[in-house]
Amino acid sequence: MQDRNKYTDIKHFLADNSFQLWVCSNDDQYYWEEWTLENSSRAKLVEEARLWLLAMKVPSSNLSSDKIQNALEATWNKIEIKEKNQNKINKPIIKLWGQKWVNRVAAVVLISLLTGFLYNYTNSDNNNSLVYNKLIDDNNEGLVEQTNNSNKPQTITLSDGSSVLLQPKSKLSYPKIFVGNERKVYLSGEGFFEISKNPKKPFFVYANEIVTKVVGTSFKIKAYADQPNVEVVVRTGKVKVLSNQQITNKKDNLIVLLPNQALRFIRKSATFNKITDITQDKVLINSTSNIEQLGFEFSDIPVTQIFKTIEQAYLVNIDFPKAKLKDCYLTTSLSDQPLPEKLKIICKSLGNNTSYEMNGNQIIIISNGCN
Repeated sequence: MQDRNKYTDIKHFLADNSFQLWVCSNDDQYYWEEWTLENSSRAKLVEEARLWLLAMKVPSSNLSSDKIQNALEATWNKIEIKEKNQNKINKPIIKLWGQKWVNRVAAVVLISLLTGFLYNYTNSDNNNSLVYNKLIDDNNEGLVEQTNNSNKPQTITLSDGSSVLLQPKSKLSYPKIFVGNERKVYLSGEGFFEISKNPKKPFFVYANEIVTKVVGTSFKIKAYADQPNVEVVVRTGKVKVLSNQQITNKKDNLIVLLPNQALRFIRKSATFNKITDITQDKVLINSTSNIEQLGFEFSDIPVTQIFKTIEQAYLVNIDFPKAKLKDCYLTTSLSDQPLPEKLKIICKSLGNNTSYEMNGNQIIIISNGCN
């Protein structure tokens, strides 16, 4: 958000997303009403900018691009008609070319600004990007943001050993090193989380409107800004979910989710819908990824098959000495472990100084064979 104290023209207010939300949605999370009262000298500018937006009669949702274009053309036509009528009035006219030019420029600027605003407001992540960005701005841990602009998931390993499978068109912000008595990350989009256990240091995922609190478990959060719902699906362990407003107001209205349970936050009504059996929800079943379907309980299974399962689940490539490991079998449970921990357990079980290196979605296993 820009420094509103520097606003000296209507166009400054019209270009401010938080001002648009306040006027069009009555969303005053950035305290515009309070600021206006404290800055009475700019109250006239604020009111003029507010009237410009309201004059468009912008609906709150479900606007097609054709309707937007028609509304803009109608506004332009009104400006043209008003100018023609003024020229027909038999009164002394001050012929200032600059005045008409200013009106036209103002109209063009307004239409450009509103076109961008309406498109973002009705078709994309305008509201929830504000939530995500506000959460990032309020954090003082020096966050790193990773955006997945590719067409396949990316694996992110956090400093505590936790791992996140970040889906395309998603972004995650997290500290290089977790400090203090909490671990906090921020998600916009979709990610599958496998959290390293640490009861003394709970893990929080802030995903736009909701907060998910865990100690050590695996779960999926789907919080795309341009979709009507936010979903949390638990694979193993237990999670607690609440809204951002609840955690800000220090309310303890937590919703507890167990394995194979889910929670759907419906943005339009700002309500929670708990799903006690995800197999009965067609939307959740159809959106299940490989990592949620595959099992990680292995009993006397070739290690080559275990590596193949990990590749399918995380969409990574594992390079290992096939000849040296072809006769190696393992019995192990990897169901509730982040990806780095899975690899550590496998390497330790194989012995012979087996180790791994991981660079993004590429994993290299170094081994002389199994014990």
